Amino acid sequence: MSVSEETTISVDPDSQRRLRENGLEYRIADMSVDADAEGFLRADSRGFLDEDPTDAELAQMRETMRARRNIGVYDPAAGSWPIATVNSWVTPLTLPGGETDMWAISSVTVAGTHRRRGIARNLLEGELRSAAAAGMAVAGLTASEATIYSRYGFGAAVPAMRFTVDTARAGWAGGEISAGALRYVDKQTLADDLERLHEESRPARSGQVAGWRGRWQRMAGLAAGDKEAAAVRGVRFADADGVVRGAMAYTLAELPGAFRSEMRIRSIITTSDEALRAIWRFVVQHDLVASARVDLRPIDDPLPWLVADQRAVKAEVHDHGWLRVLDVEAALTARTYSAPVDVVIRVEDALGFAAGDWRVTIDDAGRCAVAASSDAPEVTLGVVELSAIYAGGVPATQLAAAGRVRGDDAAVSALSRAFLTSPSALLGIWY
Repeated sequence: MSVSEETTISVDPDSQRRLRENGLEYRIADMSVDADAEGFLRADSRGFLDEDPTDAELAQMRETMRARRNIGVYDPAAGSWPIATVNSWVTPLTLPGGETDMWAISSVTVAGTHRRRGIARNLLEGELRSAAAAGMAVAGLTASEATIYSRYGFGAAVPAMRFTVDTARAGWAGGEISAGALRYVDKQTLADDLERLHEESRPARSGQVAGWRGRWQRMAGLAAGDKEAAAVRGVRFADADGVVRGAMAYTLAELPGAFRSEMRIRSIITTSDEALRAIWRFVVQHDLVASARVDLRPIDDPLPWLVADQRAVKAEVHDHGWLRVLDVEAALTARTYSAPVDVVIRVEDALGFAAGDWRVTIDDAGRCAVAASSDAPEVTLGVVELSAIYAGGVPATQLAAAGRVRGDDAAVSALSRAFLTSPSALLGIWY
């Protein structure tokens, strides 16, 4: 599906009808119309508790939003801004063995003056029905609140690691970098490097999605309204052949009374282990830096094994990428698997998209066939749990231990082995 096609898909008629019955208008906000664009973007910023954007910020945001399907809910009694927002677009989602188109959902806000009126429900369910109607097998989002989206069938599928490093204590144990060099770069070069490296590295880990220009401008300190823009610095690593294999954007903030700073890393993207080691050595050995913080790292990041004192590295795993399976057959056959299995699963889905009994057959080459089945299910799970294990980042056995997946132990174990992927799943950006 092209960008022009996805931005012209009409709003979901069921949500439109329900909201109209409550006196609300549910429609596409046209980014080519000044009033629509400004109202949507200011309401979006308000919903996320951001400051009211400047004209320069609005212009940058508008460029990004032009490529998306932006929907507002309007209350005629509340002025011209929408009182709720959502946007969506189709993006490639990396999976083991390939990728599939995913319906990405973002900018979900409801004004504090209009809570408890079913608006968020109509926004989310409307997006899922639109995605299914457009032939999407999977929807996805990143969540500022962790307790909302499971009610719509989303599962926390791609965990992320947050590191806090006591660099004064850690010590470097990763050895020397055999070839290549780390150099500072200007912000525009940094943005270009991050954008290119993300696309080059994206196929290597399940869970990644495509970025967009505005994302890399923000990481590099080129976004209008970024209060830390002047503090953003960047480095890149080039290998022995001069090929850029890694880049990092970061800021430094002075620690009160310490004559030392904290490094706050905005983004690290690499396409080789050597580049990652070089960047981590730069972080750990940086003069006058007492600590470093970074988020959205993979859970198998080698950092704890690159330092002399692993206790100097605080590692926190948290939810990040949320997925929602809409079409079981299309979703499961879009990826490859780590082990063979032949099992009948029952998927429970209150919204109906994925519900049913399915025979899942995976051969020795990791190829999958899925068909509706009348045989007794060996494993029963909800669409939240199926969505959680889908990208290979969450073991089915872990969910079974939590009582979230039920069935024959051997069948659950076989399913878990098949779905897991290495290297670990990763989503390196917010969207």
